[in-house]
Amino acid sequence: MWVMTSRTCPCGLPMSYEACCGRFHSGSAAAPTAELLMRSRYSAFARGDAGYLLRTWHPRTRPERLDLDPRTRWTGLEVLGSTDGSAFHTTGTVTFRASYRGGSLLERSRFERVDGAWVYVDGDFPDE
Repeated sequence: MWVMTSRTCPCGLPMSYEACCGRFHSGSAAAPTAELLMRSRYSAFARGDAGYLLRTWHPRTRPERLDLDPRTRWTGLEVLGSTDGSAFHTTGTVTFRASYRGGSLLERSRFERVDGAWVYVDGDFPDE
């Protein structure tokens, strides 16, 4: 679980958590792009918010439950690229590297709109 040592958002954007991903986690706003949804999902992993992760997962690929490892310490996010995923699209992809204490994860995530809201569909793990 992410430990708040400053007021900056875990997703790496230069805003406070409340002004950035916190508004999506609380439900007061919806992520307007696939990239912002991906960033908010990273922040949810960092904060241990399995409920948000499940709510933003596509119904056809969403697991019944999600058990997060509380020992995982997420340390940074780097967005490497994206395709589509704006307000004018119905699908999009975001490629990113999520770092954790002891390693990193490279993923190309796929997103779709369901009832107007961006949701995570699935991802693959490209070669470095």
